[in-house]
Amino acid sequence: MSDSRSRLRALRGTASAAALVTAAALALAGCNADDSSGGPVVSRDGGGSASPAADAPPAVQLTPSVRKGATDVPIDREVSLRARNGTIDSVVVSSPAGRLSGEVTANGTRWSATDRLEPATTYTMRTVAKTDDGSRVTRTSTFTTEALTLDEQTYPSVAPLAGETVGVGMPVIVTFDVPVTDKASFEKHMSVTSTPRQPGAWHWLSDTEAHWRPKTYWKAGTDVHVDVDVNSIPAGNGIFGQESRELDFHVGDAHVYKVNAQTHQMKVYSNGTLLRTIPITTGKPGFTTRSGVKVIIEKFDSKRMNSETVGIRGAEAYNIDDVKWAMRLTYSGEFIHAAPWSVGSQGYANVSHGCTGMSTDNAAWLYAMSRRGDVVEYTGTDRPMTFDNGYGDWNESFSDYRSGSALS
Repeated sequence: MSDSRSRLRALRGTASAAALVTAAALALAGCNADDSSGGPVVSRDGGGSASPAADAPPAVQLTPSVRKGATDVPIDREVSLRARNGTIDSVVVSSPAGRLSGEVTANGTRWSATDRLEPATTYTMRTVAKTDDGSRVTRTSTFTTEALTLDEQTYPSVAPLAGETVGVGMPVIVTFDVPVTDKASFEKHMSVTSTPRQPGAWHWLSDTEAHWRPKTYWKAGTDVHVDVDVNSIPAGNGIFGQESRELDFHVGDAHVYKVNAQTHQMKVYSNGTLLRTIPITTGKPGFTTRSGVKVIIEKFDSKRMNSETVGIRGAEAYNIDDVKWAMRLTYSGEFIHAAPWSVGSQGYANVSHGCTGMSTDNAAWLYAMSRRGDVVEYTGTDRPMTFDNGYGDWNESFSDYRSGSALS
């Protein structure tokens, strides 16, 4: 009798354990899920008990391009998410740096970020999806991007400045503090647009400098928008864009000054109208002023002129303080400025060391109306202006200029 009772207790114990397992499984199946496991999840709205497995729709499968918990994710990685057996309701990717914008395809099966990642940043991706029968799935995961040093990032500086009014010869100049070797990658994300619209092209002067100019001088009154959208774009050799830059500037009146070194005259035009003819002097033999198209780079109401800074020493050396109304035309030291010491030669002879001198009154008048980007066209000498000695962008034909694009 005792053996029979023992066997009966054992059978009852086994049955009780099985019942507990079954009850626990049913309880889990009936709960709504906020799943972070990375696997497909199906949940029911309303908290009702689950349908039998044979009647349940296939589980939604959510496949992100960046796996859950990933570290050292490259910042040029495309962040996206695919859904199978259901559709994407929403995706929010957030970080201390802000949210990543994104778009869901029309059929709801793919979400793609339209923003790029920042270095050394942890992102949280929260996704809400639906099965074909309307059940919802919520998925949350995180990942962290790679850290980059400043030497692994390049920062773009842009001229003109935001809101600046410039002359019709002003190029757009982008300089980078770390070399860009994959210029095509960057140029695809650099644009210049204008109202009214004017065709133009990029030209790379070096690994650290790119210019954009229109086919002809800007039209007076043009509004220009510059978008250097290179943040997190590969620059080559393991370098990435550090930041994007976007700005607007305005083109003022069309100031074009025509200098003839043979007649020793400057004709000053504004919007095609001749305003004044100014007697000038240019470079004497051995210091010939360059012929070609120059653009005003910067202005100084007073400047020290020291010949040693441009390599002139010995008997021809000079060091003049407080030179008035100076406007730089070349990096090598050609200026327009007041030259009261040479008034007797102005209009008659070339006696300078390469600069364009005029009376103090004429220089003050010209300085007051001029701005960065105004054009000065020189003729009458056999020494040509060089492309990279200042804003020399207009000294090539447009077809040659355009060939300097990385996408040409």
